[in-house]
Amino acid sequence: MSMRFSVLASGSSGNAIYVETAEKAFLVDAGLSCKQMGNLLEKIDRDPAKLDGIFVTHEHSDHIKGLGVMARKYKLPIYANERTWKAMDGLTGEIATEQKFVFGMETVQSFAGLEVESFGVSHDAAEPMFYIFRSGGKKLVIITDTGYVSDRMKGMIANADMYVFESNHDIQMLQMSRYPWSVKRRILSDFGHVSNEDAALAMSEVIGDATKRIYLAHLSRDNNMKDLARMSVQQTLEAQGMPVGLQFDLFDTDPSIPTELTAV
Repeated sequence: MSMRFSVLASGSSGNAIYVETAEKAFLVDAGLSCKQMGNLLEKIDRDPAKLDGIFVTHEHSDHIKGLGVMARKYKLPIYANERTWKAMDGLTGEIATEQKFVFGMETVQSFAGLEVESFGVSHDAAEPMFYIFRSGGKKLVIITDTGYVSDRMKGMIANADMYVFESNHDIQMLQMSRYPWSVKRRILSDFGHVSNEDAALAMSEVIGDATKRIYLAHLSRDNNMKDLARMSVQQTLEAQGMPVGLQFDLFDTDPSIPTELTAV
């Protein structure tokens, strides 16, 4: 076993992903309360007291709601870049200096054979970044909360074994929604979130021979549905000559139900 992971929760109400190897166990974000985080980990038969740390993507509340309490309760190391640390000041409560670690943008850190690489995304936060995990020759990419996927991002995330990939909204549902125009404009902007179709077009350029599973993540509660996201992504991929169900499959994520703990 090289790595296993579970998308514990994904959506505007809170985000957290669990990644483990034989030696280490981490969270990417802690966007629900400490109690909820514990319950989600319990559902996959994991103990929050055995975590080795939390990697932070950015300071929005749906990614750090439970961060401070988790850090204090379990004495966890927390990793974030300098601008995100500054942006989180006053949002997480006190975190002890010895638990604060800087994880620079587009750098790699190693944890007992697990390599973690950060990369920047385009979102309306201080310095948002996501992560690539490598262990035992396998590659797991987590990429949500980005208004678009640049060529640089595509080069870094190409040919992963598994992806947790944002598929935030259906454009027509968003345009017809009751959201104020300012909110719609933010979501549709280069600093917002990618739509189902744009996500699939980006996927079509990064899927490689190694790719086996793609998890559609951070679906809008108001402007998307699981079936619609999966159908839209599948249709777009197949229009690009990439039939779903042969080499790779699509999987749902949920705001409150963890995905099965899966080997990468």
